[in-house]
Amino acid sequence: MSVLLANGQAADNMKYRRSSLYQLMINHREQKFADDIKEVFLQMPVSEHFNDHNLSVRVIDLNDKLDGASSDKENEDVTNWLNKNLVASRLVAKWFDRDKYTGKCDMDLVKSRGLYNASAFDKVLASRSVRGLAILEDAGEDLIGNTFVIVNDIRYIDKEKTGKGIGTSLRIAGSFLSAFSGASGGSNVGDALNSFADMSETLKGFKVKINTYLYRLDWNDDVAGLFYSTQYGTTDNGKEKEAFDKARGSYKLTYVGKQESSGSTTSFMGVKLDTPTAMVRKACQRAVDENVANLQHNYEEFRTKAPLLGIDPIRVAIGLKEGMTENSTFEVLEAVEKEDGTVKYRKVGVIKPVKSLIWDNRYMAEEEGAPNANLGFTTFKKVSGDDFYPGMLVRETN
Repeated sequence: MSVLLANGQAADNMKYRRSSLYQLMINHREQKFADDIKEVFLQMPVSEHFNDHNLSVRVIDLNDKLDGASSDKENEDVTNWLNKNLVASRLVAKWFDRDKYTGKCDMDLVKSRGLYNASAFDKVLASRSVRGLAILEDAGEDLIGNTFVIVNDIRYIDKEKTGKGIGTSLRIAGSFLSAFSGASGGSNVGDALNSFADMSETLKGFKVKINTYLYRLDWNDDVAGLFYSTQYGTTDNGKEKEAFDKARGSYKLTYVGKQESSGSTTSFMGVKLDTPTAMVRKACQRAVDENVANLQHNYEEFRTKAPLLGIDPIRVAIGLKEGMTENSTFEVLEAVEKEDGTVKYRKVGVIKPVKSLIWDNRYMAEEEGAPNANLGFTTFKKVSGDDFYPGMLVRETN
């Protein structure tokens, strides 16, 4: 048994096993600002605490009003779309870099994300040994089985029904600015200023509500055994290609749960009024991050790990974006490689954040001048445990 991450590993070079994430949004083409919301969603990166497992399709068009959108139960519209489009099998194919034309696969991504020694990995698999089978099971349990899908139903909250009428697209803001800068007469200037003032009020009050649905890829010993024995292609256009194509409908996603953002108005301090897309991005990014953080709180299997950057003081690059509060508690884990090549985590201690030193890492917190936005990490205090070192992992507990 050996420790997987070496003591003293450079903080900016740390590698650790992450869950993998595919994130989608539902596009309601009839709603106001649909194009703007779609544009900013496609700019949102996958969180650094996940492996990016996005597929080519990121935006799906569904009915303007989803059946049961206000319910905490599984949404049939969303689930049916995922099943109809064989998303589970596409996620599996990406794990093995499967060529859709020839069916040929490889294990490069599994080796990379699993932090396996490449040459040793190939040797034990080729030998068909007990150790080789153990590594495959380990990869399935801790890597492929931790592949998640989040589907974000993003809705603009239209205040036009109760308040003053507003423009039909945020891009109108650009034309207001152009009119203002090019106005030459007194009345033209006044009209432009009044129009710009109206748009400013609209932008300041821009808000969205997001329902986020969480799914997990089904990957167990039976599914893995069938894939490796009959569908893992080692040659071009072998019998494995046909076997996988026939079995694609048998791969499944399991619904985990749902989270709804509060829909509260986001502060647009630090965002210039002549960059309306940035305002939409900030509102959407904050709401999506809020939902992901709450899903992690509520569903243990979705919780992510992050490495200790240092121990004097104890510091980790997580903060308010992950929903951290002064009452949050984290367990410290050590990654250990067992004799059969599998990797397990053992708890070695508990830490809590220092109240005044919680990093505000929410999107654009620095631009709005938020306190602690420049910290770069959260400082923790030790509750229990000894001999922590950089590279150990932390995970929030209940």
